[in-house]
Amino acid sequence: MKIKEVREKIIEISLKMLSDELTNGTAGNISIYDREENLIAISPTGIPYHLLKPEDVSVVDLDGNLIEGKDPSSELDMHLMFYRKRKEINAVIHGHTKYSTAIACLRRTLPAIDYMMALTGDKEVRCAEYASYGTKELAENCFNTMKNSRACLLANHGITTVGENIDVAYNVLAQVEYISNLYLLSSAVGEPVIVEDEEIFNMIERFKDYGKKVK
Repeated sequence: MKIKEVREKIIEISLKMLSDELTNGTAGNISIYDREENLIAISPTGIPYHLLKPEDVSVVDLDGNLIEGKDPSSELDMHLMFYRKRKEINAVIHGHTKYSTAIACLRRTLPAIDYMMALTGDKEVRCAEYASYGTKELAENCFNTMKNSRACLLANHGITTVGENIDVAYNVLAQVEYISNLYLLSSAVGEPVIVEDEEIFNMIERFKDYGKKVK
């Protein structure tokens, strides 16, 4: 996609996050890395999603220099870290979700109580240590905790997901939120049964080509 189309995609996904209740107000942020143009489009800070216009969406380079648009999200460092250090990642989503953030407030790891956990590329979603929003410390905590998977909880804050493209990152976000809901509901009744590691790793292999044909 050209950078103009990427900026329009940022708005589309931002509005979808609101309608799917995966964030609230102006919280959360989304970015897409156009590796051909070596530019990153990221949602700007403080503008309600329904008021966003393509020209508002921030465009920065890999060093974080603003090229076009409004001031970028306060979590820019988190997004840039994934693009610099994981060459397979071309999209990052940070959401203020309801159920996965509830687990992050407990500072727990989300276990695989559903086989769709395999979409994250791991058997669990770990929770990063707390750090203030918009800091390099938070970016480092998130990156180091996520390791090579596609999702990470942020203590008392929210969730970050990544993907080869924005559709993969979004689906991971939606699935982790769904599994988090299941985990909280089942925990209220009894002790959830965790899917065996062998089965999750089998699913990971089966899902390896998941989303690669999505443009």
